[in-house]
Amino acid sequence: MALREEDLEQGLKELKLTRMAEVVKETLRVCQQEKWSYRRLLRHLIEDEQSFRKEGALGRKIRGACLPENWTLETYPFNLQPGVDRAQINQLAELDFARQGKNLTFIGPTGVGKTGLGSSLLLKALHNGFTGTRRKVQDLLDDLLRSIADRRTKYLLNRFSRMDVLMCDELGYLRLNEDQANLFFTLNEVPHRLFHYPPLVSGEHQKQLRNLDERLRLLEPVLRESIVSR
Repeated sequence: MALREEDLEQGLKELKLTRMAEVVKETLRVCQQEKWSYRRLLRHLIEDEQSFRKEGALGRKIRGACLPENWTLETYPFNLQPGVDRAQINQLAELDFARQGKNLTFIGPTGVGKTGLGSSLLLKALHNGFTGTRRKVQDLLDDLLRSIADRRTKYLLNRFSRMDVLMCDELGYLRLNEDQANLFFTLNEVPHRLFHYPPLVSGEHQKQLRNLDERLRLLEPVLRESIVSR
């Protein structure tokens, strides 16, 4: 009994071969027209399904990363930011920091592109198979503080620590109390972090950065490869 195309498509859908079900009718037509071998037909359908799944997985990773915009290093206006060393940023884009478990720190005034650079590196990492996300530090610490009440702190710390790249944004705007600082630096003890510090506009903030630098120096390894300024 011949298998109807409709039954074939339905069977593929039931097997969760979504892309294959979409293209099988046209692929069979081309196969018959061009006299493909069975091996070539199977290879074509399998490779198409694999590519479709990889693209879908990447799309979900990017959406889950909470990137503010789809910024890339190719679109970054290096000509408008002469204080940014383009060669150094391109070296960072090789992603050795993620492979080696080293941290990056971006420090600079408002509007020089720290978030753009950090997001671009995070997006590059996602495209190269790494996991990661971007979180504003205030949101991150709020989640961690709330987790103390329902005893989910360990779960959240493990969740974030398993990520290859965790981009912590807008730390310089905060005044951290002792509990917040301890939670943040407990998280930072695991490598593969990408920090972004906004401008420090007051004496209190400057003192905070000095204290922060002292604590960061206790963490190994810490890589300060890129300092962004005007």
